[in-house]
Amino acid sequence: MSASEQAGSKPAEITKDGSFKRQVNRFTTPFGDGPGELPVEAGRYRLLWSAACPWAHRSVIVRRVLGLEEAIGLGTVSPMRPRLPRVDWEFSLDPDGVDPALGIRYVSEIYLKTDPDYAGRPTVPVVVDMRKREVANNDYFKLTNYFETVWAPFHKPQAPNLYPEALRESIDALNEVIFHDINNGVYKCGFAHSQEAYDAAYDTLFARLDELEQRLSTSRFLHGDFITDSDVRLYTTLARFDAAYYTGFRTNRNLLREFEHLWGYARDLYQTPGFGDTTDFDAIKRHYHLSITIATDKQEVNILPKGPDLAVWDTPHGRQRLSGREAKFLVRE
Repeated sequence: MSASEQAGSKPAEITKDGSFKRQVNRFTTPFGDGPGELPVEAGRYRLLWSAACPWAHRSVIVRRVLGLEEAIGLGTVSPMRPRLPRVDWEFSLDPDGVDPALGIRYVSEIYLKTDPDYAGRPTVPVVVDMRKREVANNDYFKLTNYFETVWAPFHKPQAPNLYPEALRESIDALNEVIFHDINNGVYKCGFAHSQEAYDAAYDTLFARLDELEQRLSTSRFLHGDFITDSDVRLYTTLARFDAAYYTGFRTNRNLLREFEHLWGYARDLYQTPGFGDTTDFDAIKRHYHLSITIATDKQEVNILPKGPDLAVWDTPHGRQRLSGREAKFLVRE
């Protein structure tokens, strides 16, 4: 929470009408082999993430599914915000509270080392160039696409194709909708500072979820029989829905598990290697229910909800009947 928030003034990401408008990413140079692009080199970069953050979680899912774990290092911050007069992430899970590779205590340190005038929130995921000891890229919207394309030389053998060329236009179009109305839509509900802004975000969120519920009634995944980048992006919001957003962000028309097809779809993904094994419900609940957030002025009450029951995530989903096949991934040719 920033000093202005502590003083009770309007946070920087809240507009005049009380709507939440997420800050723009600062470090957006793409990975590639073109002029001015970030070179794709195994061992050069470290991905910093929080298990609580949906934007960071999707990059870690793709990193694992594609077998990039040896090529790109990983640093993990605590789901709990540090008690500071600013928004930050800290490495309190590591010995002595310091990232072992970077030697820093807070994510803001690497942002400010890269740009001393950086004034935004230090966000995750962020890819750090370990050779320069600077931020390389924090563009969470495109990061998984870079992992799926220009990082292909470092994919594991028979790696899935999450971003097939024939579907990219459709994937990109749906990703835009998922981002604005669902991924960020839950935040627009949770961080709204006016009833009108909340009502509009709430209505849009559930209208989109209803649309996808219908879409998934006849399709195993969003673009057919195989998992794509769009599924990764939707999953990270669905995984947090009942445990965090339903109560914490007031997205309470109904629970995820009350959607027949979205709920089966979410379990299908959860039971897929790379998804459930990177989903930390304890971290999610601690962050959203106990930690400091960026746009609330609620009185802090440190009570961690006991529910929901997580065993239901492992129950049979029966989604195979929609594709007629067990395989969930399209293998890259």
